[in-house]
Amino acid sequence: MRAHCFQHLPFEGLGSMEEYFRQKNIPLTSTQFHLGQSLPSIDSFDWLIIMGGAMSANDDAEFPWLTEEKRYIKKAIDAGKVVIGVCLGAQLIAASLGAKVYRNKQKEIGWFDLTPTKYAQKTILADCFSQKLEVFHWHGDTFDLPKDAVLLASSEVTKNQGFIIGTKVVGFQFHLETTYNSAKDLIDNFSDELNGG
Repeated sequence: MRAHCFQHLPFEGLGSMEEYFRQKNIPLTSTQFHLGQSLPSIDSFDWLIIMGGAMSANDDAEFPWLTEEKRYIKKAIDAGKVVIGVCLGAQLIAASLGAKVYRNKQKEIGWFDLTPTKYAQKTILADCFSQKLEVFHWHGDTFDLPKDAVLLASSEVTKNQGFIIGTKVVGFQFHLETTYNSAKDLIDNFSDELNGG
């Protein structure tokens, strides 16, 4: 197995996933969009992990590489790669598959419960979504479910918190990968978003 990460900001990396890959000796490469790095060959990895970012999946005018990134994500899905998106990454998967991404009714920042759906129990992630989970959130956008997606969980503020398509495409609006340092980095860089909501 070879993993490749799409990273949009220097401080929004793989979090706890990175240590897992290192412990398992899984080769890990990355494209740092904020540094203007090029996309890899589609044959150079088995798993594509798309991380978060402060931009919207709709901000192509400000970040032109988003257009190319969404096309590439669709190409990876069509090639049968495992594709996992976190926060912005989930929104980019949804957008690449033709689903709408838009402002949520309010921002969701902090530790909040997820309620699994009954549909989650019929997927390969059933064990992960068998009961309520308290997870970290930091997002202002949400998305419609892509075609053929199964809704995994919802929160009080955000209906579409996670989805799976088949067994290889997964989007999580929330952050399971959060560590102390990654949460601190978000607070240090985006403290203006902490408005008591």
